[in-house]
This record gives sequence, structure tokens and C-alpha cells, in this order.
Amino acid sequence: MKIAKSLFAAATISLLLSCGATKTPSLSSKNGKTYAEISVKEGGTWNGRKHSGGTWKNFQSHTLNPLHTDHSFDIRYEGPGWESSKIGYRLYLDWRNAIDIFGKKTENIVLPNVGLDGFDSYHEMSDWGGDILKVGKGLGIGSIGRVVNDEVLHFNEVKNTTATVENSKSDSKVFVNYEGWKTNGQTTDLSSELTIFPDQRYTRHTIKSSVALNGIVTGIVNLYKLPLIQRTVPNQNWGYIATYGKQTLFDDNLGMAVFYRISDSEKIFKGKDDYLIQFKPTTDKVTFYFLGAWEKEPNGIKSEKEFLKYLDDNLSILNKTNQLK
Repeated sequence: MKIAKSLFAAATISLLLSCGATKTPSLSSKNGKTYAEISVKEGGTWNGRKHSGGTWKNFQSHTLNPLHTDHSFDIRYEGPGWESSKIGYRLYLDWRNAIDIFGKKTENIVLPNVGLDGFDSYHEMSDWGGDILKVGKGLGIGSIGRVVNDEVLHFNEVKNTTATVENSKSDSKVFVNYEGWKTNGQTTDLSSELTIFPDQRYTRHTIKSSVALNGIVTGIVNLYKLPLIQRTVPNQNWGYIATYGKQTLFDDNLGMAVFYRISDSEKIFKGKDDYLIQFKPTTDKVTFYFLGAWEKEPNGIKSEKEFLKYLDDNLSILNKTNQLK
């Protein structure tokens, strides 16, 4: 009897510990319609700033190796990725810090298999879709930079960068902490939280800087020189900027947009490579939403008129509820 009681007590303690606050969130999709991951080479060797060998392994959290830069080949598709049933995104987790778009021709989760058969294989169109956005020297869609002397500065000088992913029943998230981001002789710690929701194209992006810096921007890359679309409603809190047209690597239609809180913005302007929203200096959290809408996604938006209606419908929701879900 005493042995049985001891075993029961041990089992109870084990159960309580397993349910505690330190429980590790799952690396798997919890709702079947969103997913986030970061996949890094385990094993292998570094030769200068290039990595070779090893096998891909998914991690909940990853701090960049000091040798890591663009095209180091140690992180699958170069950074964390997140997707819904509509679209996928990836963040270049290096000095570029741009966000790219994976266009999807299926509503299934695809990221676990992207890039396994070759580092650049996703640049070729496949049955599931592919990398559709050309980023160049721009911010891509919805990422962060800082404008100094009319130049967008990326993340060339950062002490430590750590990315973490989390999948739940309600959404999937990517968290990035940039410790010691240095620009123009000033240093800040910047946190970034990217959240994607089931059956939605948009990502909610919340940033927070430890120092109130001038010139923090987000935006839409504009390498194809399309006209800027702007929309605000009198006496309302939210607006958007957008572009629409043939602006993919495959010469098909793509709409891109950023919804922003008007009170957070200082100005909207055209940079060398992007249309930009500049935020007011603050140490408070700043939240905005960005999205892509590709004409080849299942039941996709296929005209500028449809795209603008989609944006206006979401803008109306934002101005009524102050959030999108």
C-alpha cells in the first residue's frame, strides 16, 4: 500500500510539473490553418561565413551564430517562416531584415517541406507555389528599418538576434528580439511580434523600441514603380497604403498593403526602394498589419477593384474594433 501511495504521489508531482508555466509550446501547427517555424542546420561546419553539412532541425528558439549573414546556408529559407491557409511569409534573419512572400496555390500547410530539396528550390514555381516577391535592397513587406539622411538603414549592426516561434489553437507567432541594434551612433533593443491568423492573409506586427528613435519605418517594396494607393477616412483611427499590379517574379498580379494607426504615424513618403510609413519616436508598443494577396492563390483576388474592396472592408473593421482577427 505504501509503495502504491508513493507511486501515486510521484505520478501526481510529475503531472503537476508537466502542466506548469515552464511547459514548452508545441512546434507543430495547433489549428491546421496557421504555422510558424525556424529550421536550422544541426551539425556541419563553418567555412568563413558559409555553413555546410548537417541536417535540418526545427527549434522553438534560435540565437544567430555570430558568423551568420545573408546566404550562410545554416537556416532553411534564411529565417523564420509563418503561414496561413492563404499565404506564407519569411523574414531574412540577417542584416537585410526584409520580409518576403511565399505565394500559395494550396490551402495546405507547406512550410515544413520548403527548401528541404535545395536551398533555392523555392524560387522555382512548384505545385504548392513559390517565393513570389523580389525584395532587392528594400524592406519587402511590413518589416522594419530606420531612415537616416534619406537612407533606409537595415540591421547591419546588432549585438544579438534571437527568433522564437509559437503555434497555438488561435494563431501562430514569430518573436524576434534585436539586442543592441546600432544606427547613426544610437543603440536600442527592438522587439518584434508577428502574428498570423487562420484563413487570413494579414500579419499583425507589433514592435517596441527601448529608445525613442526618429526615423523608424515600415513599408512596401516598390521595385516595379507602381503607383501608391492611400486611404484614410475622416475622423477615423486607421488608414492604409497599398500597391497593386504585376510585381512578382512570375509577372502576375499581387496586391500588398500596410494598415497603420494614424496617430502612430509621422509621415508617408516614397523612398528609393519602398513606399514608407515613418512612425513617431516612442518607447510604447506600435501595432500595424501588413498583407499580400496573390492572384494565383485558391479563390484569389484577381483585380485591383476586388483588392481595394477587400482592403476597405478590413479598414472598416479596424476603425470599428481597433483590431483584426
